[in-house]
Amino acid sequence: MGVRISPPVLREKKMTIIGYIKESFTELKNNVTWPSWAEGQRLMVVVATFSMLFSLAIWGVDTVFGELIKLYYANFS
Repeated sequence: MGVRISPPVLREKKMTIIGYIKESFTELKNNVTWPSWAEGQRLMVVVATFSMLFSLAIWGVDTVFGELIKLYYANFS
């Protein structure tokens, strides 16, 4: 047994989704302040740099914990 949704409700739901998408694009076009091209490039470099540093930090912690786990199991197994 399922719940049957009448066609007008489905059509109304579809129209609200389409309206939402249209309103979203309008807001992105008219109300959002976008950074300049130069600022976007500068921010991209900052994000890429911190992403690399963060990934190296995670790799380092993972390596240390991996070695500690190996040492633990080698001594206590």
